Amino acid sequence: MKNRRTYQAKKETQKRKWHVVDAKDKTLGRLSVKVANVLRGKNKVEFTPHVDTGDFVIVINAEKVAVTGKKESDKTYFSHSGYPGGDRLLPLKDMRKRKPEDIIKHSIRGMLPKGRLGDKIFGKLKVYKGDAHPHKAQNPKELKI
Repeated sequence: MKNRRTYQAKKETQKRKWHVVDAKDKTLGRLSVKVANVLRGKNKVEFTPHVDTGDFVIVINAEKVAVTGKKESDKTYFSHSGYPGGDRLLPLKDMRKRKPEDIIKHSIRGMLPKGRLGDKIFGKLKVYKGDAHPHKAQNPKELKI
């Protein structure tokens, strides 16, 4: 009988592609799932859970992402200063005005693994307000969502 072994991807042999996604009028959760899967490499045949096999993803028009229901007024983002009573709650509508990129980043970060691997994968995500980005030289292909 042949010696059959499970294929294990290696980080040195990975060929990374660049993808660009337009978030205009896309639902936040559905967009985040697709982007997280591409960042993680789950759309590839050689996906290995403990190796970073994913591609780079550029998200443009972050301020125009859509949310459903009453999330625009009810959803809040929590942060804490570290001091007693230092909790800060920022509603989604205020976050959209101040840092629209963080809405998408926060959503996608929660879908990635925790720890060093997740940090490395998250570093391949680039989110921009507006439709311009500085990654023209990488020739990103449009990712259909």
